[in-house]
Amino acid sequence: MLVDMVIDGIDVPEDGTDPVDVVGNLIHRTAFGDRDAFAKLYDMLSPRMFGLILRVLIDRAQSEEVLQEVFLEVWQSAHRFAPHKGQGRSWLLTIAHRRAIDRVRSSQASSDRDVRAGFRDLATAPADVAEQVELRIEAERVADALRRLSDSQREAITLAYYGGYSQSEIAALTGSPLGTVKTRMRDGLTRLRVEMGVAP
Repeated sequence: MLVDMVIDGIDVPEDGTDPVDVVGNLIHRTAFGDRDAFAKLYDMLSPRMFGLILRVLIDRAQSEEVLQEVFLEVWQSAHRFAPHKGQGRSWLLTIAHRRAIDRVRSSQASSDRDVRAGFRDLATAPADVAEQVELRIEAERVADALRRLSDSQREAITLAYYGGYSQSEIAALTGSPLGTVKTRMRDGLTRLRVEMGVAP
């Protein structure tokens, strides 16, 4: 099959047929224990997934740990990937985002326990620590609001804001018309504002 272009792991055929989900194919091979496919997945997506995780966690060391946890989960649960529900890249970014939010919640719970036990006084915490806590709480609020969107709206917004893709790239990644992607993002962002109590 002739290929007109490749957008970050998605082959877009020049005959106008649906894009080939290269990442999804690699996940499928990984499910059968193909170590080469897993290595290609890591090389192809780890920089972008690390960027997504770092935006949520801020802390570089924790982000590196979470990235390793994500790929361990991918290796162990690749068989759960369902191609008919979306592109492989979206599935991986969703796992990365969920793991990052889980780490935020875990860190917050640990901090709360320390405060209750008298080990920490947040009132005297340095400004940068207080700022990091505030950013993490905000990231958790966004994640909760995202869960209330439709799957297609959440996928488009996640790819754009956490994955860094343009609307044209998202259209190619998801196999959806550009106009549909624009509508999903517009409607999704409107609903996000409502869910988060932000005035239009």
